[in-house]
Amino acid sequence: MEEGKSRFKRICVFCGSSSGNKPTYREAALQLANELVERRIDLVYGGGSVGLMGLVSQAVHDGGRHVLGVIPTSLMPREITGDPIGEVRAVSNMHQRKAEMARQADAFIALPGGYGTLEELLEVITWAQLGIHTKPVGLLNVDGFYNSLLSFIDKAVDEGFISPTSRRIIVSAPTPKQLIIDLEEHIPEQDEFASKLVWEDRLNYATESELAM
Repeated sequence: MEEGKSRFKRICVFCGSSSGNKPTYREAALQLANELVERRIDLVYGGGSVGLMGLVSQAVHDGGRHVLGVIPTSLMPREITGDPIGEVRAVSNMHQRKAEMARQADAFIALPGGYGTLEELLEVITWAQLGIHTKPVGLLNVDGFYNSLLSFIDKAVDEGFISPTSRRIIVSAPTPKQLIIDLEEHIPEQDEFASKLVWEDRLNYATESELAM
């Protein structure tokens, strides 16, 4: 891959509306933003201007790359303070937010975060397992933040709940530079039983489910 080039046009970053208790989380967020800028990769994210979301989006925007924030209208007062960063796309609910973020991205990276970050991460992993997409999924395992999650997943493999092929959906690295290199080189695999659904089918299903709620 030529220096400064990437096969990804836009990466979706999942991250918390909190900055966490350790400065290394904030440092990793800024390092990731710098890697995106250097590789000329645009950002799609959850649309907030607080916490790690705010750090990543502001740094990518300041670096001259396009930033697309997707956020439910109901969360705007809570997660956007001051002027919005980049392009903000308002949606009706969390289902639409995740579907739009996934549709716009060529790959996914999860920074340290809480329930929301985990929920977004596990959904795109599940979609990959089902064959709905073949986009790489990365964990930025800052200071071993995700070690316990990876141990749990390995236990699920040992106990027969997750296949070894599905385990390899997750690409993990301790630094942004190494993670993006690994994502660039990742070759997706699928279990033989994986569904051959396409994005449109999944998104239509999400819309129908929302209407039923």
